[in-house]
Amino acid sequence: LMFMTQGYALSCQEVTNGAVFAENHDEMVVVRDIDIHSLCEHHMVPFTGRVHIGYIPNGKIIGLSKLARIAEVYARRLQVQERLTRQIADAIVEAVAPLGVAVVVECSHFCMVMRGVQKVGASTV
Repeated sequence: LMFMTQGYALSCQEVTNGAVFAENHDEMVVVRDIDIHSLCEHHMVPFTGRVHIGYIPNGKIIGLSKLARIAEVYARRLQVQERLTRQIADAIVEAVAPLGVAVVVECSHFCMVMRGVQKVGASTV
């Protein structure tokens, strides 16, 4: 449980470690298929999936691996997918003040697979 909730002990400032750079790039930067694993705060069972992050720089860019680290900080907390999506987007806005940011989280929730409706193939986007 400590490993699955280690995100509470981390901040985005720590994991980005100053990897924000001045750059005059104005096209969208996208990192897709970032694996995440989290715990549903309602049922205490895992949900797992992928995060896709895109942002349009506004004079600053962030190291690509730092986008995955930001996703990990928030995924390693008791979560709901909706809040996780928003927290990742807000952290990117705080880090680089982009012209725009988009975050898509696709997950399979074990609360739907192991209990209740028991639908193995269901995915939430």
